[in-house]
Amino acid sequence: MRYSIFAACVVLAGLTVGLALAVSPWWWLAAAPLVALASLGLYDVAIQRRHSVLRNYPVIARLRYVIEAFRPELRQYLFASDKAETPFNRDQRTLVYQRAKDIEDRAPFGTKYDVYAAGYAFMTHSLAAKPRAGTAPRVAVGGDQCDRPYAASLLNISAMSFGALSPNAIMALNQGAARGGFFHDTGEGSISRYHRCGGDLVWQLGTGYFGARRSDGRFCDDTFRDTAADDCVKMIEIKLSQGAKPGHGGVLPGEKVSADIAEARGVPVGRDVLSPPSHPEFSTPVEMMVFMARVRALAGGKPVGFKLCLGHDWEFAAMAKAMRATGLYPDFIVVDGAEGGTGAAPLEFSDHVGVPLAEGLAFAHNILVGAGLRDRIRLGASGKVVTGFDILRLISLGADWCNAARAFMVSVGCIQSLTCHTNRCPVGVATTDPWRARALDVADKADRVYHFHRNTIAELMDVTGAAGLDHPGQIRRDMVFRRRGDSRVVSSAERFDWLDAGELLAGSGHERYRRAWARAQAHSFRPAL
Repeated sequence: MRYSIFAACVVLAGLTVGLALAVSPWWWLAAAPLVALASLGLYDVAIQRRHSVLRNYPVIARLRYVIEAFRPELRQYLFASDKAETPFNRDQRTLVYQRAKDIEDRAPFGTKYDVYAAGYAFMTHSLAAKPRAGTAPRVAVGGDQCDRPYAASLLNISAMSFGALSPNAIMALNQGAARGGFFHDTGEGSISRYHRCGGDLVWQLGTGYFGARRSDGRFCDDTFRDTAADDCVKMIEIKLSQGAKPGHGGVLPGEKVSADIAEARGVPVGRDVLSPPSHPEFSTPVEMMVFMARVRALAGGKPVGFKLCLGHDWEFAAMAKAMRATGLYPDFIVVDGAEGGTGAAPLEFSDHVGVPLAEGLAFAHNILVGAGLRDRIRLGASGKVVTGFDILRLISLGADWCNAARAFMVSVGCIQSLTCHTNRCPVGVATTDPWRARALDVADKADRVYHFHRNTIAELMDVTGAAGLDHPGQIRRDMVFRRRGDSRVVSSAERFDWLDAGELLAGSGHERYRRAWARAQAHSFRPAL
């Protein structure tokens, strides 16, 4: 039985070849594919050695590889339910598409969620609900050490580098940001010519200092100063780690370093480029604060902050101690969630390294509150943000604003094919292939970026009014709930331990935070023994 299909191909091939020779040449139309299949089966049995299943099941086992190749598409379009897919399910992607196209996004017949299942999240509303506010508030970023504060939107484009995204995708995102008045984070790939389409930029400095580096990979003051002076650069974000692969450096292979990428990053064309796992310019929390102050001065007083995925709890506490020890403060901190992002990463890092966004955001907020620093520093939350409720939920956990990457990718046409790392993106978003990228129409997709942002913010304000609030910053932790595995419903106020202002300085507060604070050292990222 193992060889039945192969045997059938051989018999039918012989029969049709005989008919083609003896009866009519038209039989070659049937003979040719059958001869090819018989030859393939012979190769599987007698020649190839890599695949055991092909040696035991010649020809027919090839179907396994075909089905496996198309399995994601088959699940996505034929078999997966509207709530089943990850990281973004069909309903979430459909909502982004609808809002991006500025078409009807209402859903009939009630929710598709099982509202009694663990993990279901909801918020309470008010019997004294208010109409939607006309204009969403903006967040003033920039403390007393900043000379040029920036007013940020409540939703912005998170870090995605040119090179990871195509030129057309970058231009569409930036033009949409320009129309909508929100910022576009460059990612660690620096500022390319495609970023300069009128949108506000947050220039991200990763460990490779791309766009501001010397030939040895160290930070260059003069190069940084010249680029940071551009009026389109509104803030500087020093990247310590990212949710997709926290604690992991990387190498950009030379074959991917095109002329455009080399120009943006300040590296030689065709040469491998290293992003170290940590920053060469500092190795202690105190040195980090000094470097941040140096960057702010070189940037002419523009807001400077850092982005990280939370890791060892004492390290974040050590940074807070260093702020107090030096009197030098970041203007903002962006907390990234370990649930991942646009960057391709080893599965161990994507699945099991780093703190998820909700826990990381709550922890960062608490440390800053307990250390008496929260009023000086704005907190951004970067993660899986799709809806107005997502934004409100994160604000209730301590965020001042939110950044989204994948949702904006979907708004420019991403279909979640999960081929970002292969350079074969089917819609021209995550690719450097110019023939694939040309499929993405910049003007049309810029409109979609603008509409998605506008409509999501409008719904945010609508939900805010339903809670009886005037603006999202008034949301309270006891208004947002999540169902636990034991079927108990807990509010954000109960779900996490919260500190009062200055508790850590007074030696009080919850045990986890006291322990992290006690182990933290301003002059070292290592824990105190």
